[in-house]
Amino acid sequence: MKPFSRRDLVVRGGAVLGASSVMGAVGYVSAKELAQASEPTAAPQPVDEPADDASTWEGVRRQFAIEPGKVQLTSFLLASHPAAVRRAIEGHRDGLDAHPRDYLQEHELRLEEAVLSAAAEYLGTAPEQVALTDSTTMGLGLLYGGLQLGERQEIVTTEHDFYATHEALRFRAERSGADVRRIRLYSDPEAASEDEIVEAIVDALRASTRYLALTWVHSSTGVKLPIRSIAEAVADANDGREVRDRVLVCVDGVHGFGVEDVAVAELGCDFFSSGCHKWLYGPRGTGILWGREDAWHAALPIIPSFDGRSYRAWMEGRPPEDTPPGAAMTPGGFHSFEHRWALADAFAFHERIGRPRVAERTRALARQLKEGLAALRHVRVKTPMAEALSAGLVCVEVEGMDPGEVVGRLDERGIVASVTPYATQYVRFGPSILNTPAEIEEVVAAISELRR
Repeated sequence: MKPFSRRDLVVRGGAVLGASSVMGAVGYVSAKELAQASEPTAAPQPVDEPADDASTWEGVRRQFAIEPGKVQLTSFLLASHPAAVRRAIEGHRDGLDAHPRDYLQEHELRLEEAVLSAAAEYLGTAPEQVALTDSTTMGLGLLYGGLQLGERQEIVTTEHDFYATHEALRFRAERSGADVRRIRLYSDPEAASEDEIVEAIVDALRASTRYLALTWVHSSTGVKLPIRSIAEAVADANDGREVRDRVLVCVDGVHGFGVEDVAVAELGCDFFSSGCHKWLYGPRGTGILWGREDAWHAALPIIPSFDGRSYRAWMEGRPPEDTPPGAAMTPGGFHSFEHRWALADAFAFHERIGRPRVAERTRALARQLKEGLAALRHVRVKTPMAEALSAGLVCVEVEGMDPGEVVGRLDERGIVASVTPYATQYVRFGPSILNTPAEIEEVVAAISELRR
């Protein structure tokens, strides 16, 4: 059956029996309203970017409206918007402010499809396998709340995971009685090894284990898990298991997404959640949830989708059997559309720079920072030196100083860092495409002078 577009409406007794084939926020608008709509509003036209030179790092930096004189090392918290994303947001906002209904009706379908296509290309998958969310946390909540568990099956996570994973799993356990078990992957982050991590996971698997809830790059230490090696080990453990008993690997990937030069679909995991407003420099309040085609059967939606196929099925009194999994998992309702639709421009910006270049630049700056700080006698770098086990985050201890005090002292010098929000706290930096080697030297020099 051909999906309904926004204007392919069938009216029965004044009700509308159709909606857009994507996440239609106004799929239920009446035919009378459509007939009375004013002339179609124009979508924002592409704007020339005379200063947008992505061929040089200085050209890239000029696209951000960051405050001069500040060394910004916290894009992993909330990133600045590049010029192309700012313009896209402003264009969509102007259209929605001028005529909300018409702009939404005329452009939502095309713009949502553009975002899904851009996300899918970046992930190395099909648009049907991608759900749009507002953040990593929303994606994890949707995923862990909707995973199907058989009797006596369990979810295994780690002690190193973030609050969002632990709480989403705790909520799930409280609601359903699901068993959730935590394991430790390494003793000392700076000395962690791939073999140690993979072996800890393999040893933790039981016949009852159904899901592994992991984080690609730990925001507590900067340790990057070897997800592909873990997935291969899990695949070996799944050999001989029934489909309903196989272990599925679920990943919070936000601190690798936009940093690593790898398509998510090639990592080997089964589910992947990430916000897009950190290392990708996407619009604030945007994210994705991806699932492997043969894994989506394990996840049930939590929030009703506004996909046209789901809406039409409801109107016809039947289950939405033809809604693709990504669309079914995308929460319905009305969103910050100007931000969501500008996400396609963020992916385009990232690809314009080049994913390999972004990865190499981030690695080089992180390596420079780790080596510079490791040479200081009063500093202990907690993040592994090996690039196979680290990404852009760099976590350190400064002898005799509280992490909060260190961050405060650096603030006084215009260096923006953060404290890891965990029981064990470190000073945390995130060198990125916004930074320069000279800025990294400035950070090392500043910390070399820090003493009680």
